[in-house]
Amino acid sequence: METSVPSSVPSSGGVPAPAAPSPTRSVPLALALFAAPWGFIVANSAYAWVTRSGGSDSSGAEALALAAAHPGLYRLANVAAMLASMLMVPAVLGAKRLVGDRSPKLAFVGAVMMAAGYICYFGVALSGITDVAMAEHGGPVQDYAIVIDNSQSDPSTLWVFLLFVLGNLVGTLLLGLALLRSRRVPVWAAAGVLAWPPLHVIGLVVGSEWFEVTGAVLQAVGLVVTGARLLAAPRPRL
Repeated sequence: METSVPSSVPSSGGVPAPAAPSPTRSVPLALALFAAPWGFIVANSAYAWVTRSGGSDSSGAEALALAAAHPGLYRLANVAAMLASMLMVPAVLGAKRLVGDRSPKLAFVGAVMMAAGYICYFGVALSGITDVAMAEHGGPVQDYAIVIDNSQSDPSTLWVFLLFVLGNLVGTLLLGLALLRSRRVPVWAAAGVLAWPPLHVIGLVVGSEWFEVTGAVLQAVGLVVTGARLLAAPRPRL
């Protein structure tokens, strides 16, 4: 006769398995989750407004024309993106901390990719301030445009843009999936984080920044909920 151990009885000497450790609270990381995404809402909204009648920054000449026409909003968009990029690094670490051991590998890869991507994006946004300075200074605009295009296509800097795209799209997708699998946030909150990559791509394809604004708002809601859950976690033991 076969004998089986009932599922309610531990098989290792009658000692119950230890419960999975819960994530511990981190106020600084939670605050970063609250603050970081709203910088991107400001940046995307400002850019959407300056391009509402057309225009883009896809080339040096177009970027200079946009900066000359809307220097205040163009500067605001880049400064907001720089601040948000800095805050996004501790924010993704906070999301990874909340996921804990429920989807650790996915959260680790997503957080590392996002952190690297947004570190690179700080440099991308910083270069936008130079566009404003050249547009306001005046002078050989065509030469300025060539300098911008060459600096962005140079192999020594091209990897910065590629790494940003990878972290911004793939990294966000992986971290959103980790939040979804962990069940530490509501499904709709994880879906908000996951909404950013497709809406960003759709906005690029159709040429409307308002898709990015919508995606940034949904991502912000998801990350704020993540921050609230992290803030409500137990205090770390001393």
